[in-house]
Amino acid sequence: MTILVALTGWHVDSWVERLERLLPGRRVVRLGDAYDPAAVTYAVAWKHPPGAFRGLPNLKAIFSLGAGVDHLMGDPDLPDVPITRVVDDDLTNRMSEYVVLHCLMHLRQQRRYDAQQRAHMWEDDRHQPAARDVRVGVMGLGVLGQDAARKLAVMGFDVAGWSRTPKDCPGLQVFTGEAERAAFLARTDILVLLLPLTPETRGIADYALFGGLARGGRLGGPVFVNAGRGGLQVEEDILRALDDGTLMAASLDVFETEPLPDSSRFWDHPSVIVTPHNAAMSDPDSIIRLVARQIARFEAGEPLEHLVDRQRGY
Repeated sequence: MTILVALTGWHVDSWVERLERLLPGRRVVRLGDAYDPAAVTYAVAWKHPPGAFRGLPNLKAIFSLGAGVDHLMGDPDLPDVPITRVVDDDLTNRMSEYVVLHCLMHLRQQRRYDAQQRAHMWEDDRHQPAARDVRVGVMGLGVLGQDAARKLAVMGFDVAGWSRTPKDCPGLQVFTGEAERAAFLARTDILVLLLPLTPETRGIADYALFGGLARGGRLGGPVFVNAGRGGLQVEEDILRALDDGTLMAASLDVFETEPLPDSSRFWDHPSVIVTPHNAAMSDPDSIIRLVARQIARFEAGEPLEHLVDRQRGY
């Protein structure tokens, strides 16, 4: 049995080594290696070249090496086999760390104090809002969104969530669907975007969405945090909203083009925090252990976990 590794932008050799170590007795090959297509039974993928899985008659499953699967859904030659995504405690915890960190940075005005330090300026500002006075809205209530919402609530924030489909989230106020989106935005001071990228969500973070956020909140203006996918946001609209005051600030971990071009205004915008798509860099060993466990379950006749619904795209 052969496992095909189809990756772009990652260190392929290190992933091959981990697979060989955790799945001894299996042949692991890369795209471009010489191998028998009929021998390939499983594939692991991240931003694979379209058509990479064409002509694999015995392929049984594809394992995404990330939480997202939009990189797979865009392949017109994607075989009709089960696809799974990463749901891993390590990845989930790291994402929540990022979300909580950036909400706290905006709450406690950390960028302002960084600038004051560089200027050797001491301004003892006693007018700090408390977390309980700031309303955070988490847009996307999958595993990552629900965990981030719980941890934000522990920090004292007034948290609500929005999902395109109904979700059962005990202890969390949940808004559902287009009919309730405006009410969700109107009560949100910090918007955290953790939706999957699908045709329905592409470009959802646009000027109209930012214009629907709460006014008169304790932070002085709305804040946008995107740790989901770059394709969710319209970047010219973010800049327009920042420039005219519709948004007060933004933390952006993902972008339409990555790496972020040197010419992007985001780099030097005084109201933007840029991070290099590392909000949830999960431990590679944890991911490969998950793949190995999935293969063992599948071959024992048990159902695969974290299956992707192709109709929904996640």
